[in-house]
This record gives sequence, C-alpha cells and structure tokens, in this order.
Amino acid sequence: MGKTTGFMEFDRKDENYAPVKERIKNYKEFTLPLQEGEVRNQGARCMDCGIPFCHSGCPLGNLIPDFNDTVYQGKWEKAAKILHSTNNFPEFTGRLCPAPCEEACVLGINEDPVSIENIEKNIVETAFKNGWVQPEPPLKRTEKKVAVIGSGPAGLAAAQQLNRAGHHVTVFERDEKVGGLLRYGIPDFKMEKNIIDRRIDVMKKEGIEFKTGVHVGVDIDANDLKKDFDAVLLCGGATVRRSLPIPGSDLKGVVQAMDFLPQNNRKVDGIPYKGEELTAKGKKVIVIGGGDTGSDCIGTSIRHGAVSVTNFEIMPKGTTDRPEDQPWPFWPMRLRTSTSHKEGAERVFSISTKHFNADENGNIKSLVTSEVVWEKAPGQRPVLKEVEGSEKEWECDLVLLALGFTGSETTIADQLGLKMDPRTNINASPLNYKTNVPGVFVAGDQRRGQSLIVWAISEGRQAAHHVDTFLMGQSNLPLKGDGDLPRV
Repeated sequence: MGKTTGFMEFDRKDENYAPVKERIKNYKEFTLPLQEGEVRNQGARCMDCGIPFCHSGCPLGNLIPDFNDTVYQGKWEKAAKILHSTNNFPEFTGRLCPAPCEEACVLGINEDPVSIENIEKNIVETAFKNGWVQPEPPLKRTEKKVAVIGSGPAGLAAAQQLNRAGHHVTVFERDEKVGGLLRYGIPDFKMEKNIIDRRIDVMKKEGIEFKTGVHVGVDIDANDLKKDFDAVLLCGGATVRRSLPIPGSDLKGVVQAMDFLPQNNRKVDGIPYKGEELTAKGKKVIVIGGGDTGSDCIGTSIRHGAVSVTNFEIMPKGTTDRPEDQPWPFWPMRLRTSTSHKEGAERVFSISTKHFNADENGNIKSLVTSEVVWEKAPGQRPVLKEVEGSEKEWECDLVLLALGFTGSETTIADQLGLKMDPRTNINASPLNYKTNVPGVFVAGDQRRGQSLIVWAISEGRQAAHHVDTFLMGQSNLPLKGDGDLPRV
C-alpha cells in the first residue's frame, strides 16, 4: 500500500487557508486545496502496516489503505469507487468529520498520521469534477414502501441504501430544504450548501422522493404514516437542546446556539426566517461551550462584526499531546483549536457561569463566573468544585449557549408508543435497530444520542440492512466495512 518508504520521504501536509482578514468577510469555504502531486504524496505515506487500525477508528469501516494506495498511483476513479463502497457521502465527512481514523493511524504512534480526511475530500471532489458520481437507480423495484423521517446524514444514508435495495423510499423533512443539521447547523464557511444540493440531485434521479416542510407527528400523525408504509425508519436526530438553569437565563440576549446558527444559515441561503434577527454585530459576545457548535458560533459572530468574542469551557485546558490515560489507538481528549478560534476569539478554560445580570430593559448586560477544578478519586467520577474567591463579572451583549443536546423529541415516540431510554433517546438495539413497535426502526442520534456525522452515516447504513431484512427476509445491503454489493 502506498510507497514502501513514503512515510519516511514525505512529511504530512495539510490544506492551507485564506488569510483571516479575507475569509471573515463572507461565508464561503476558505480552504486552499493541495496540488494533485501533493495529495498523491500524502497517499504514499500510508505504511502498508500489518493491521490497519484506521479501520477500527472509522465507524464506517472505510477501506483507507486501499484508497490511499490508489491515490498514490493516480487511479482516482478507482479510489472513488473504493471510498463510495463504504461511505455514501465522503464530501460531508471529508469536510466535517473529526477524523478518528487519523488518531488510530499506526504512523501516528510517533509521527504525524496520514492525512486521511483530506485525501478523502480530494477523492470525492475529483469524482464530482470528472462526472464519475452518477445516479445509480436500482435495476428492479420491490413493492415495498419505506418512510424515512429526517434528512440529516443518517436519514440520507439509509434512504440511499434502501433505494439501492429496490424499495420505494420517501424522506420526510420538516424544514424547508433537505439536510437537517448539515444545512441548518453547519455554517457555510465549513460546508457550502451546494455541496448538499448536488448530492440530493443525484439521489432524486435515483428515484428517492423528498417531502419537505412536512413535520411528522404534527402535520401527519405517525400512526397514519405507519399504515401507509411497510416500514418506518426514524432518523430525526437528538434535537432537544441543553439549557443552563441559572438565574437570568431567560434574559433577552441569552440565545441558544441552535437558534442563532440556523437563522444565519437561512439568511445566507436567502430563506425567510421567523422572529427577531439574532445578530452579533457591534456586540461583546460570550459563547458558552467549547465544542464544535461553540466554534461555529465564534466564526459566525466574527463574520457578523462582533466587537469581541470570548469562549468559555468548563473543562480544563487540554494538552496538544495524548493524555497518558488515553493511549493510541483510542480517541484522545487533547486540545483542539479550530479555524474559528484562530480568527480572534479569547478562550477561557475551567470556568463556570453562575448567573446573568440584566440592564433596566431586561437585556443581558453581564454575567458572573467562577473558576472550577475537577477533583478525581480512584474509582469515582470527577467532582466539580468552585475555587473560592474566584468570582468575576464579564460585560456582554450577547450570550450563545452551545451546550449540546439532551436527547430526541418525543412527539413521534408518544404517538407510536415507543420506549425511550434514560437519556430520552428512542430505545432500539444496535444489533437490528428495531424499536418495540414492529415495522418501526430508529438510527443515528435519535437512537445513540448526540454524536459524529460519521456515526450518523454508519447508523443509517446499518439500519437500512436491517429494514431490508425485515421487508424481504434477507438483505444484500452491506454492513460495516463490507462495501457495496452489486445492485439488485
């Protein structure tokens, strides 16, 4: 695989970025692609290791050494076929996945790992550029109808797989356009929405029907839908936002990230939005939450023209190296600095917000924090403790809560009588994705809770196999890492 001595000859090389002063003027993607020869050299770094741990690091089981080798050889069309055999949407993961495969790369034990994610992105973009991504409708149809609820990555992956099995697939989406959080939660500077649209166009030509602006459970009773379809697959995501139950959290100017980001994405796309405009222009912004959503709020606020942006994280500042208790090939909780962080945000770690303060008109004017420490005892969960005398007041005009999600909405589950787990996710086994109601399946964040895009695609693919088995008694659809078998 790759060039035998490639990992010794070539250093890791990543994409460059447009200068900060230029890129914050718009919402366009700002990566500067590598030249073809440079990407091929990156593929050459793959080591032909005896056991490719990147496979286990990837929830999709992508055949990483195989497509690295074909890229090194310049066989781009073959690489695209290998990549698409396990990943329906590498153009999404190549931009948005945190690349657990790279943390599991054998070369990463003592060197920079292979730049797998960027190679993946280059493969699929080359495939689209050369017209290799073409609709593949099934050669024959079954008489079975499947309803997929939710058009995020899990729902889209499941829909494409079930359509390949020959079933009549209808995807229901409550928003105006298809894509779920890919469209409404991810800023355009990370992924422009034409990237979604070109893939949806392919899927429509394959015979998948999309119904947007239809809220199952509200516009359509879930039981009526179940009567009309032979199987129902729920892929609605984990959309219940985590709140911050402290005094003043209801003040004007304390805003959920998933109100702020979708509104901005609609504005960029020219879609009308409801309610008052949420803007960071001319404001002192504090983003509470140090994950990807918090980073997206930072980049968006800077593009709005915020006076300042400060990011709070309750966890201590990580190290750039692997923590000792998180050895290779496991995913390490190390310090990760996004492109948005580098655009001008101040990051504050080990800090907890105690309460918000209002001005005379009920608007947020400041918040009060304290420093915290995490105390650990052997065999016990870490305990959060406040540092005495560390209180501090911070002026602010806008606070964005990027605290993640607590589970899925329950409307459909209540209508169908589905069992929930203690985390308010719909209860279903990862072995077959079946709920307690025959013919109803669930996949993605709605089953496993808030997770990664690569896990959502994987869950959608796995669930499709089991839905197909339920309908037909057996399935030729692949499970993890199997690759796609010939169309029916």
